[in-house]
Amino acid sequence: MSTRETTTREDQNSKVFEARGITKVYEMGEVQVQALRGVDLDLYSGELVVLLGASGSGKSTLLNILGGLDTATSGHVTYHGKDLTEATERELTSYRRSHIGFVFQFYNLIPSLTARENVSVVTEIAAEPMRPEEALAIVGLGDRVNHFPAQLSGGEQQRVAIARAIAKNPAVLLCDEPTGALDSATGLLVLNALERVNRELGTTTVVITHNAVIADMADRVIHLSDGLITEITSNQDKKTPSQLQW
Repeated sequence: MSTRETTTREDQNSKVFEARGITKVYEMGEVQVQALRGVDLDLYSGELVVLLGASGSGKSTLLNILGGLDTATSGHVTYHGKDLTEATERELTSYRRSHIGFVFQFYNLIPSLTARENVSVVTEIAAEPMRPEEALAIVGLGDRVNHFPAQLSGGEQQRVAIARAIAKNPAVLLCDEPTGALDSATGLLVLNALERVNRELGTTTVVITHNAVIADMADRVIHLSDGLITEITSNQDKKTPSQLQW
């Protein structure tokens, strides 16, 4: 880790998430499945982080806990010092609505709405949203605002989903396998959109993937296996999406 990065990491005002001793146990009938086994993690303002690991390593469970979609069995997670572990469901709903943008593997667009209207679904309930047209322009779809999902390619639909996620100006963008359903060329366009959001808006961005190549575009890479963080590495010379090949 470089001296500059060490200094930044020690700036407590830049810390967004602090997780300590996070476990998650799912009850599957009489069987207990331990998805997380004691995770300690800090995430910082404006960084792009990749959570890398095989299927079943605990990546999505960790992301869901950070995003307030799930709660830990034990341990604590704080967001800017507020303990999410102790939050009520109403507080978690407010937290998700005000602070977090989500991007999933499948786009979940409303087929009967145009790209602009799909983004407007979020902006109409956000406190300080950007215009849908602005969000779509950021992801390179400024000329597709009036197209319906059926008129868009898979990559374009995913970029609409990203525009929808960023249009409410969230502090954090959580992405679960955003290129998982796409071919490599289309996936790179999606990654370029995510990188631009992170760079231009300063949105703390976390991307789940099992594709090790994508890790090269991250500031930090958090490796997970069997519910544990096995390694955290920093990219001193991170690549742009256009430099990635898989």
